[in-house]
Amino acid sequence: MSSVEMSAVRTTRPNDALATEDAVTYAGWFACLADPTRVRLLHQVASRPAGITVGELADALEIGQPTVSHHVRKLADVGFVTLNKSRTSTVVTVNPSCCTGLPHAADAVMGVLTSRPCCPDDLPGDVTIRPMTDEDWEDVRRIYGEGIATRTATFTTEVPTRKSLDAQWLPDHRWVAEIDGTVAGWATLSPTSGRDCYRGVAENSIYVADGMRGRGVGKTLLRTQVIAADDAGIWTLQTSIFPENRASIALHHSAGFRTVGVRERIAQLDGVWRDTVFLERRSAATT
Repeated sequence: MSSVEMSAVRTTRPNDALATEDAVTYAGWFACLADPTRVRLLHQVASRPAGITVGELADALEIGQPTVSHHVRKLADVGFVTLNKSRTSTVVTVNPSCCTGLPHAADAVMGVLTSRPCCPDDLPGDVTIRPMTDEDWEDVRRIYGEGIATRTATFTTEVPTRKSLDAQWLPDHRWVAEIDGTVAGWATLSPTSGRDCYRGVAENSIYVADGMRGRGVGKTLLRTQVIAADDAGIWTLQTSIFPENRASIALHHSAGFRTVGVRERIAQLDGVWRDTVFLERRSAATT
């Protein structure tokens, strides 16, 4: 999770042009969904993974069967659904690829998936990064507590002990940011699994101190973190961010993270169910 709260504006570069063939494909998808009835139909079909008949769709949406059949064919033409006969009924099933294809298209159009440097390069001159030391623990835990207090950074409600954090974080991937000699933030990586097959997958965390947000601290930490992970052969970085923390999501997008999806009502914070946006970054240095 991340407590970064700062604007992250990305400048488009000439080599970021969306391929013409992809633009044509995506335009066809979006045009198909320009009709509210088709959006409602697709939602109903996606809610029934085992399939739903045209008659059941007509009853559910209180629309005539001829109208449903017309719109279902349009959805099938672009590949959102598949149609199969079951005796005298037509069974409509969502195309599983649609569940990832649509978010991918939105990310591509919005510039999330276009080519970019590994991470932000417009860094502030007054932020320095160094490895975390034993002397930093008090500041690190204080900043963690400030992030917890925002209720937009983590499901954690109490600052963990030094011992538990020390056991959780990868030793060679702990970074501290300083401004004028003051600890302004920190970043760490944690393994996602003890299984050997996932040894190159880690979860990143970035926390910025109160009063230091908006000064490029998170951006500078993330750049250091990503480069170090690439150099160490870590092939996937992942993170979960509350949807309300749009600045942190944008910052991670600028470092090559992509939105995988939204984990709805994944856990409770203060007795309230919360969603998280799940993002990941695949290292280009690892084949």
